[in-house]
Amino acid sequence: MAIAVIMPKQGNTVESCLIAAWKKNVGDPISEGEILCEIETDKATMEVESPVSGTILALFFDEGDDVPVLTNIAAVGEAGESVDDLRPDSAAAGEPVPEPAPPAAVEAALPVETGAEPDARLKISPRARKLAEREGVDIYQIEGTGPGGRIIERDVQAAVARQPAMSPLARSMVARGEYAAPARGSGVRGRIMAADLTPAGADVQAGEEKTEVIPVKGVRRIIAERMLESLQTTAQLTLNASADARALQTYRRQLKTSAEELGLQKVTINDLVLLAVSRTLPQYPELNAHFSGETISRYKNVHLGVAVDTPRGLMVPVIRRANLLSLKQLSGESRRLAAACQAGKIAPDELSGGTFTVTNLGSLGVESFTPVLNPPEVAILGVGNIQLKPVEVEGEVQFIPHLGLSLTINHQVVDGAPAARFLQALSQGLAEIGLLLAL
Repeated sequence: MAIAVIMPKQGNTVESCLIAAWKKNVGDPISEGEILCEIETDKATMEVESPVSGTILALFFDEGDDVPVLTNIAAVGEAGESVDDLRPDSAAAGEPVPEPAPPAAVEAALPVETGAEPDARLKISPRARKLAEREGVDIYQIEGTGPGGRIIERDVQAAVARQPAMSPLARSMVARGEYAAPARGSGVRGRIMAADLTPAGADVQAGEEKTEVIPVKGVRRIIAERMLESLQTTAQLTLNASADARALQTYRRQLKTSAEELGLQKVTINDLVLLAVSRTLPQYPELNAHFSGETISRYKNVHLGVAVDTPRGLMVPVIRRANLLSLKQLSGESRRLAAACQAGKIAPDELSGGTFTVTNLGSLGVESFTPVLNPPEVAILGVGNIQLKPVEVEGEVQFIPHLGLSLTINHQVVDGAPAARFLQALSQGLAEIGLLLAL
């Protein structure tokens, strides 16, 4: 009997996963425990193993498809076995599984009016037709990838994606026939602007306009969607400040030269910032919170998200109850989570549940920036580099190293005054890091 391979559930917050790559094709033999495919969430990459040995009878989805968890994605069994009872409700990215059309349905199909024989018929799903009508796409110019060449919804979506977005001026110039548009422009998301147009019929030297087109898919697509959603659904306000960094630098030097058996030599400036944040936040519960649109949830403990740059994109693992950890414990947990993210081995549950996030670009020379909120969190701290800042001390100007801090809040639920007070307290705590360590 054929056995289904299901999309595994990845933690309590992941509802679907992308199929990143199939490692086997239909008809290939596979052993129990052998890797069938790689899947991705916006948080991590994982591998799906075959539950039994046999032959790959069917792959129900394509690479790049976003599949709900616990959905059948493939079937394994003996060659020739039926998989009809294992086939999920949707065959490809939510498209209904087509059945052989009865003769009457075939006769009712639309005739192809361009470049086809008079008796040819166009096969297209209802959902694909509605999408094409809504987006103004010529269905006769679309090549179907569904069974029997049927045009399905994703074919129309691909055609829409290929259509260049233009500014009104650029569109009117092209419509007059005087100018030609490139495949991608210089505007936001490749929007074609008037300056991107070239005179119609003008010759372009070979190699003059080489463009690398990179499809937005997988984790990058999800990150893009979530960043846009964050800005569209929250009222973001950023406050900038700086903290005297002399105590941080002095203490960091002491740790770096401490005895190796103490395990403190790898503590970084960023670890000290994380400790200061975790000790300061409980005094400002407005910022250690979630906003659902209807309710605000304030947390007693600080579950600290730490932004990590990885080859697959930005990840934010969470240090649980950071306010209860010692500096050594906090530093070790931060290193462990960052290493797991870099290796793509982070567990989904370790990437959810944060109540406040810290992102540090100081090592790249950035002085200040506008960090983007990670909803439902209501605040995020951006950390810049250390710069010399002129400060008047007893009538004389001294150049004192300062650490750049940028706090973004959701102004829907956090007012500017408490956010400024938190930033002020954090700056004071960093300037007197020894006092925070004593708490």
